[in-house]
Amino acid sequence: MLNVTTAERLPAPYLPGALRQEAPPARPDFAQAEAAGRRIGETFRLLVDSVALQRRMVHAGDTIYQAGERFEHLHLLHSGFFKIVNMAADGREQVVGLHFKGDWLGFDGIASGRYGCDAVAMDTGEVWSIRYDSLLAACAQRPQLLVALHSAMSREIGRDRDSMLSLCTLPADARVADFLRYWAQSLAQRGLRTDQITLRMTRAEIGNYLGMTLETVSRALSRLAKVGLIRFAGKGRREIELPQVSALAEFIQASLAPARATLQ
Repeated sequence: MLNVTTAERLPAPYLPGALRQEAPPARPDFAQAEAAGRRIGETFRLLVDSVALQRRMVHAGDTIYQAGERFEHLHLLHSGFFKIVNMAADGREQVVGLHFKGDWLGFDGIASGRYGCDAVAMDTGEVWSIRYDSLLAACAQRPQLLVALHSAMSREIGRDRDSMLSLCTLPADARVADFLRYWAQSLAQRGLRTDQITLRMTRAEIGNYLGMTLETVSRALSRLAKVGLIRFAGKGRREIELPQVSALAEFIQASLAPARATLQ
């Protein structure tokens, strides 16, 4: 049974049993996911038709590039899951980004001429590497390729902003819910199932990415499971069922309600 301390941390619409009033399920935004899938496919076709590609198969733990390495290529993910890791001055690794099929890697190397972070595979995947000078020349001939490149940069800026907002404004449970929502949304945009996801990160890595301890991540996942927002599909707890991704978004919005009320 839910104790008072836990109940006080959860937004009212998501308290279990007699404490909760059921809300009608919201419909997911399929149109947005389909549009993203078309965009990814079109980018792949543009590159195949416009520039020379270096295709590389990678496995979990393989490094695409390392911080300090000379920048010469941008990298487009054709499949797989990847993390961006920054090395702190004291030697600690900090996960600063997550990337999926259709995402670009290496933008941080353009200004300084050297990559600022490590890009590491979390699963088996394929990476397309394109020389930056060749890509610029192709963009001069194919304006739609330049549009695709600028759009990718814009999305990267938007993701960084959203990540910072989550880190600064959301409580622990909502931050973990937002992480799961983003993962599921990214899978949906690539035509993959979202009712059950496999986390490619350990609890420690998730905590590192979200600015939380391993224990806080574990407790947050347990509370999300208790109120029915997620279910653990296996003993290892890396397989997570999401009955309704839209419910995660509603939970996140509900968690912000007390803060909004304070500001009014």
